[in-house]
Amino acid sequence: MAGSVIQGKVVLVTGGTGSFGKAFIERILDEHEPAAVRIYSRDELKQTEMARRFDGDGRLRFLIGDVRDRDRLKLAMRGVDIAIHAAALKHVPVCEYNPFEAVETNVRGAENVVAAALEAGVWRTLSLSTDKAVNPVNLYGATKLCAEKIVTQSNAYSGSSASRFASVRYGNVVGSRGSVIPLFKTQALTGELTITDESMTRFWITLDQAVDFVISSLSMMQGGEVFVPRIPSMRVDAIADALAPEATRRIVGIRPGEKVHEVLITEDESRNARVLEDRFIIYPPYPSWTMGQELLGEEVPPGFRYASDTNTEWLDAGAIRAMAELIPAAD
Repeated sequence: MAGSVIQGKVVLVTGGTGSFGKAFIERILDEHEPAAVRIYSRDELKQTEMARRFDGDGRLRFLIGDVRDRDRLKLAMRGVDIAIHAAALKHVPVCEYNPFEAVETNVRGAENVVAAALEAGVWRTLSLSTDKAVNPVNLYGATKLCAEKIVTQSNAYSGSSASRFASVRYGNVVGSRGSVIPLFKTQALTGELTITDESMTRFWITLDQAVDFVISSLSMMQGGEVFVPRIPSMRVDAIADALAPEATRRIVGIRPGEKVHEVLITEDESRNARVLEDRFIIYPPYPSWTMGQELLGEEVPPGFRYASDTNTEWLDAGAIRAMAELIPAAD
């Protein structure tokens, strides 16, 4: 794609063998003409399988490494123009049961990515966050909130260099591992769905939309922003109605660390938030690194809150069924 911010650049993706990493890398190879793409991850099997999938594309470089290892990251970042930080421990129960490990990967890992990018003079670093980081009630969300703060404030350390850091924050990815649509598709065959809370709502984004959003945010970022897409909500009972209207429902209650509704922007954050047609941008309150930062979009109303239960955009049954057709059932 002529004029793409990625064209001719060396790109590194931490967690590059994950669902997002694979989709992002496939997209930029097909459409954005990077000079090279470095896949940084821990799993040699996934890297081998990914290399086969891309059939020996000469632009790919596979690097075994962990975001906990700052020295390895420093080597991996040499000559990199753009870094996408997608590596994380993401499953809420796993993080609750292994809190030290969650902190090491999600918090110290973000610190290591920032330090390595600063030392290597990486031009743009964009970190993936989550709605769980907003008013967190579980350790996963708390670690991702810390990661957001680390990434934002890292701009103060870049000095006169062109290195800039920002985050994207979005909701549940449709069809990702552990999400409700694959589970309901499997349970529909048994005639019974297990539902945590029928009034539960969630923000939803497809993997392709998430990739689009990250790429477009790269082209807009000036340093310190948190980019939030304007995306629809779904009620869990609406998913059940759309996928298995005849199935019985067994209410099992919400799991530890889970919310009934999710929030992407709080009332306090809204004081620094602005709205565009397809996204919100939360600007840092004290951007000492660039006092002349151009603020895009319009201010949001005082006390604005972007929550899944008060969202103005909802997916109907037809949209849910069309989406579900593209998603395999859970194993």
